[in-house]
Amino acid sequence: MKVSIIIPALNEEKSIASVIKSIPKVYDKLIVVDNGSSDNTSKIAGQNGATVLYEENIGYGSACLKGIDFLSKNPPDVLVFLDGDYSDYPEEISKILNPIFKDNFDFVIGCRNKNLRESGSMTPQQIFGNKLACFLMSIIYNSKFSDLGPFRAIKWDTLNSLKMEDKTYGWTVEMQLKVLIKRIQYCEVPVRYRKRIGYSKVSGTIKGSILAGIKIIGWILKYSFKK
Repeated sequence: MKVSIIIPALNEEKSIASVIKSIPKVYDKLIVVDNGSSDNTSKIAGQNGATVLYEENIGYGSACLKGIDFLSKNPPDVLVFLDGDYSDYPEEISKILNPIFKDNFDFVIGCRNKNLRESGSMTPQQIFGNKLACFLMSIIYNSKFSDLGPFRAIKWDTLNSLKMEDKTYGWTVEMQLKVLIKRIQYCEVPVRYRKRIGYSKVSGTIKGSILAGIKIIGWILKYSFKK
């Protein structure tokens, strides 16, 4: 299967090279979407072999959609999403891909289990929000998800069937909700997680945390009426 990777990035000049260099060469295309950086993120990403795209509309979902649109001209079989802050361990990409390659799952999430997380790698508001979202999904949708982790892989055709639309904080949970509603085969695999390089644009601020929480809960409740 042909694999492509999308890395949304906003002011990640201190980390993006480490992220790219840590990814095993299992991919056909590596896309870094610069989401309005004011630093050298795009320059460094390009120097390290990534195809760099630019998305001026700030938002994680906007960056992901930009990368997807670019790849649609010559799509892969599987698409991996990975953060650009070096909090994930890119070298564990095979753990994300193996359930698709070997067991024919359509969607896989890297689960940031407590015993594999570096202390302080997730803020208290992240941990609480993550648990609340997964709890709500379990009681409303009978979900088995335990994380909203950004390190994930999905078959291209499956992704297209989801018709993703969120352009900001709700991208990850929208994907998971639509997977549940469509009864798509999914699984989680445990992955390590460490303190990010630099500061978080979402969980690093009170405003960002509140807005992300509202968006995530809003998506969960919105789709509860579409089951």
